[in-house]
Amino acid sequence: MLENIKVYASDTVWNHILTDLGVNVVDSKNIADVVFDDIKIKAPISVTELQSLILSQFENKDIIRAVFGRDVVLPKLQHKIIVILYKNPNITMHELKDLIGVLPNVATHAVENAVYQLRKIYGCDIIQNIDGKYKIGRI
Repeated sequence: MLENIKVYASDTVWNHILTDLGVNVVDSKNIADVVFDDIKIKAPISVTELQSLILSQFENKDIIRAVFGRDVVLPKLQHKIIVILYKNPNITMHELKDLIGVLPNVATHAVENAVYQLRKIYGCDIIQNIDGKYKIGRI
């Protein structure tokens, strides 16, 4: 699954773990598709979650680069929001939450807070809300 993705990790323990998972571990950031050191890992993490994080970073690298103009590592929820809005412009907050996987009966403001944090860090135009529809704006 991950054997064609070049991953760089400076930590030797993570190098061994990643190698055991079949990841193509490289010894230079310059040739890596994914820099593992930039991924914010919250322990404990399952093998499936770890594979998913690496795959997500790799698959959506072009989208993140298109939106920000450079490689940016985002927390998982912010990353999902950017990718979903890039692929699905002009969706409501309810639709965004559905695509993220927030259950309809759960009272949470995590998505709204993540949008707020993205706007706070990258400017209020990063995510636009026009007539209740969200889309990627400009930086």
